[in-house]
Amino acid sequence: MKKAVLQDPGGISGSAKLLLQSAAAAAMLYYYSQLTPLDTTVRLLFSSGLELPPILYIAVIMLFIIGTANAVNFTDGLDGLLIFSSIPTYFFFFAISSSWEVQLFCIAMIAGLLGLLIYNMYPAKAFMGDTGSLAIGGSLSFLAVIEKVEILVPILFFVYFAEQLSVILQVWYYKKTRLRLFKMTPVHYHYSLKYGWSETKIVWIFGGVSALCSLISWLLWAYAM
Repeated sequence: MKKAVLQDPGGISGSAKLLLQSAAAAAMLYYYSQLTPLDTTVRLLFSSGLELPPILYIAVIMLFIIGTANAVNFTDGLDGLLIFSSIPTYFFFFAISSSWEVQLFCIAMIAGLLGLLIYNMYPAKAFMGDTGSLAIGGSLSFLAVIEKVEILVPILFFVYFAEQLSVILQVWYYKKTRLRLFKMTPVHYHYSLKYGWSETKIVWIFGGVSALCSLISWLLWAYAM
């Protein structure tokens, strides 16, 4: 809105964005707690669980939602990359949920992403930007909370967290050594600059990894939870 109304290409500051994300995450959790009693148990493998104090649980979940939203935002760097990576994740939640509302939401998101893909595939004619990528990240993280599969997140969200971790490691390593750990971050650019992978190849491989992670997560959910 700031870019469009005030013609400011810089947009809002990073701190303002984090503040708005925190407010949105808090509002979502509050609304959800009004619909159903908030279950502060983190479900683990083999029917075990870890019950957290309500305040600690809310703080951890808020950090998780904000962190995931920004991790997904880093993934939106190449034409079609985030779409190919997020569709398998939405399909995972569609497959495991017993709630028709969740299933309908997942199908709507998949349909919308497929519609955008027509214009977002290389060479892209339309882009989702922060508004779309942050919404995808926020919704995926909230679905993990609703379906109580937080324990599967490191596998299920592997592509998004790898992108985010590459940025964190790059900054940390450069501050320590004044050298770059990767050619460029997020890490999808590294494969292009160092190994000469085409944009289309990176998108297909990252999408395939996301699909594989979704399949592994489903197998764990079906046989180990």
